[in-house]
Amino acid sequence: MCGRFSLTTSLDALLPRLRGELPAGLADHYAPRPQVRPGEPVLLQRQDQGRVAVGLALWGLVPEWSKDPRGLRRPINARAETVAARPFFRGPWRHRRALLPADGFYEWQSRIDPSSGRTWKQPWLFRRRDRAPFWLGGLWERWCGADGGELETAVILTTAPNDLLRRVHDRMPVLIPDGLEEAWLEAVDGPGLRALEPLMAPWDPAAWEAVKLEPAGSAPTPRSPDQARARGCGAPASGRQRGASADPQQLELLAGPEGWTPLDRDQPLAADES
Repeated sequence: MCGRFSLTTSLDALLPRLRGELPAGLADHYAPRPQVRPGEPVLLQRQDQGRVAVGLALWGLVPEWSKDPRGLRRPINARAETVAARPFFRGPWRHRRALLPADGFYEWQSRIDPSSGRTWKQPWLFRRRDRAPFWLGGLWERWCGADGGELETAVILTTAPNDLLRRVHDRMPVLIPDGLEEAWLEAVDGPGLRALEPLMAPWDPAAWEAVKLEPAGSAPTPRSPDQARARGCGAPASGRQRGASADPQQLELLAGPEGWTPLDRDQPLAADES
């Protein structure tokens, strides 16, 4: 799955990758984000009404056919293997694919202490070795209420893990290679959609690295300067672990009270749609 990612790249560095007018106010309010969490706004590149544009959407998909999004299960991930068939994702897959800029993503590895039987979640950061940004493959949707209000939401596609991810998790995000943005966003028919399926296959990890992070609450024993800067990453599946971090801002971002950040109690987020 993909439950957290980072976008610390400056807006100036992102602009050459983005096509179309920026959302109103983005240039004034954009800030690097060490961790983007479910329920929060995400930046995305999309095609809207035949035009390629930059947009913002909340992470956690609400389908357009929903009568009322309150209390609706809101998936944050969609499996590439079943996205074309699942009712939640079938429409967005056909008409509203998206690209989400990121420069890293997190996964949590289930661990157990053989002597005590204690279990915990070991956080890992996956990023390009050159620290360059990349595209997460996703979908977006626009829900319209009876009162004319609109809600735009998004979901990130996941696929089977490559050799780098396999030892940590059984899923990983779909990455769209640079140069194929137009092909991914273009409105296409059935054969065109099937031609996109290879883009959702496990990607080559040769240019990537996995950085082992300090779980929240553990002793500060960084193995490198990069790890020292990244410490404070809390596990998403449990609220049990708490503790000090060398970076309070990072701790605040990474270790929320419940691990996830739903919009409210009536709008639950779901980790993955099987």
